[in-house]
Amino acid sequence: MTEKLGFSKIARVLSIPILAFVMWYILLPPINLHSLEFWIYLIINLLYGIIILITFNKKHYRFFIIPGILIILLIILKLSSATIFHSKRYANLINKENSTFEEDIKEASFQQVPTVDRDTAQRLGSRKMGEMLDLVSQYNVSNAYTQINFEDKPVRVTPLEYNGFLKWIGNKNEGIPNYIIVDMIDGKVELKKLKNNIKYSKSDKFSRDIYRYLRLNYPMDMFSRINFEIDEEGTPYWVAPVYQNTIGWFGGLDVKEVILTNATNGETSKYDIQDVPKWVDRIFDADEIIGQLNWNGGLQSGFFNSLFAQKGVLQTTEGYNYLAIDDDVYLYTGMTSVGADESNVGFVLVNLRTKDTKFYKMSSAEEFSAMESAEGAVQEKGYTSTFPILLNIDNKPTYFMSLKDEAGLVKMYALVDAQNYQQVSIGTTVSNVVSSHIGKDLANIQTEEDEEPTEFLNINGKIISIESVVIDGNTHYYFILDNSNNIFIANIRVSERLPFIKADDEVSIEYYEKNNFNQVRKLKVE
Repeated sequence: MTEKLGFSKIARVLSIPILAFVMWYILLPPINLHSLEFWIYLIINLLYGIIILITFNKKHYRFFIIPGILIILLIILKLSSATIFHSKRYANLINKENSTFEEDIKEASFQQVPTVDRDTAQRLGSRKMGEMLDLVSQYNVSNAYTQINFEDKPVRVTPLEYNGFLKWIGNKNEGIPNYIIVDMIDGKVELKKLKNNIKYSKSDKFSRDIYRYLRLNYPMDMFSRINFEIDEEGTPYWVAPVYQNTIGWFGGLDVKEVILTNATNGETSKYDIQDVPKWVDRIFDADEIIGQLNWNGGLQSGFFNSLFAQKGVLQTTEGYNYLAIDDDVYLYTGMTSVGADESNVGFVLVNLRTKDTKFYKMSSAEEFSAMESAEGAVQEKGYTSTFPILLNIDNKPTYFMSLKDEAGLVKMYALVDAQNYQQVSIGTTVSNVVSSHIGKDLANIQTEEDEEPTEFLNINGKIISIESVVIDGNTHYYFILDNSNNIFIANIRVSERLPFIKADDEVSIEYYEKNNFNQVRKLKVE
């Protein structure tokens, strides 16, 4: 009997560290006092430990004061980090720089317009996987589909994952042999075969689970979402942003470092944000950026203004999308007033690698209004619109979206003028819809663009004569200078001053010779 009681006591005591380890191994909280998860983990273990002590002596109930104090302290620290006390600091977590749309966003080539959204990419990836009979019984396609830039074009990448625990048991020694790349422009799907298979992933178990693997190697770092990306050579990596609280004890969560993990061999490296390799596209999480933008738009004039007077309060629109600009991925979303209107006061682009944020102030249609306008243009077909992406079409901000049937297949494309959403163009191909929208035949434009000028010339002079001619709906100006026998041709897009130039005006121009014509590239009135 005494031996049984002794064993019972030992078992109860040992259950305390066993529970603590099992909870930590399963829940993976960071051992960090700035982590709310760690506080909850700590309080639960203290409560359990005290309950065990009470089984030895009921007087030990007095130790309940310890978790009680921690709970009160937790509430105080949480409240002290609230936006009501730090509205300005929350507003400044992200800083918007005013900029000009035409200067920052290059005019889109119809051959580089991304037509594949996330839903379509998933369908294409699943279809490709279904063709691989040797893989489909052992692996599934992950739903990651991270948008990145790879080889100067936007793509979505996603790894395969084990089809359950038993399939992991049977294949864990070989690892995951493939990942999928979906070209967002032409929809081409590639099942990439790896030289070295993926051994660390979200579908792996125990110490090869990527979250557990990183927690074991970085027990005190706070990280949550981990992205799948590939480097320039196509090597798969896991990108884990490391967070810190920048306001109070628990507030102002923001990225301070990044951990890169080679998915094939588990090698890890930690970088400061400014030192992260250029191929990494997704450091900042889109939903967290949206939250910071809303703080920035709502708390500039204080917490109570955001609730009551709401003077100058802005908020993001309900959706967002991504743009590929200069080998970086940018988050795009509109900014609107807190009133129930259907227009934007502007929009923002946020670099998801650096968090550089630019604000473009312009009155434009709210994205869902543009979607309804596009759907209304083909209402007899019952197509639904994807969330738009913002493009520079003919030097104007323009929403581009795909129109899908009930089966989720893309049937048509639409362009909607962001500043006049009644102006809608529909086409069965990207080339058709862009040609319709700008009133030009893109085939002819492309032929002209293929012949790149090799030399640019400069000349100053006084205009002797100038005439305008409309060609294919585009105004061109022909003029002669007093110090040259050449005839110069300038498209209306060269300068907004062209309609007002007259004889005897002094001009400075940059031009190139093309097809026996002198095409003006830049013009300045002296």
